[in-house]
Amino acid sequence: MKNTLKLLALAGAMSLATAASAQQTAGTWLGTLGINKITPKVDSGDVSAPALPGTKADVGTDSKPRFAIAYMLTDNVSAELDLGLPYKHDLIGAGAIEGTGKLGTAQVLPPTAFVQYRFLPANAVFRPYVGVGLTYAVFQKETGSAQMTALLNTGGPGTTYKLDDKLALSYQIGGTVRINDKWFIDATVIKTKLKTKVSFSTGQTQDVRLDPLAVSVSIGYNFKGF
Repeated sequence: MKNTLKLLALAGAMSLATAASAQQTAGTWLGTLGINKITPKVDSGDVSAPALPGTKADVGTDSKPRFAIAYMLTDNVSAELDLGLPYKHDLIGAGAIEGTGKLGTAQVLPPTAFVQYRFLPANAVFRPYVGVGLTYAVFQKETGSAQMTALLNTGGPGTTYKLDDKLALSYQIGGTVRINDKWFIDATVIKTKLKTKVSFSTGQTQDVRLDPLAVSVSIGYNFKGF
């Protein structure tokens, strides 16, 4: 009887080990859903003449749900696609016009594709990873405020503006913590080197380096195939 119990215990332990090793192995899909906060690290150029010299801009933060799907190419190398809803950012006066308040708003949709390297064995409870990828920032629904018109087109019609869509390089560092054979927690930090150009309806332009930092925490699920 004792030998039988020992054999059953050993079989159970081996089954658990096999199930755990199925985590994040080659051929596994990883789906994550969480919240992501984007904080632009702005380095603004001046609005071109005839604006007041030193007319710069800053950009506010925003948080939205983030969905990502990854595929394990090998036990350590994965490909990931990050998706989500458009982020809405406030455009704020800076430099010589600091304190003038909100100049407008804009939405940006930044889908990103990563190639990642995941450290430690596939069945490890904690797996840190790094990634490098490309972000395509699509800007939309840019809206200027009355304050923007007062600064750039005093007494004239409302000023509008457009941000150029851009392809940018992104870097990622993160980690997963296994809850059980299927579920895990994921946390990641992404830095994107993004520079764009603002074109105003007044004919003026402005170069802005946004370089956003994104921080997210998600819940994830492993599965094999669809």
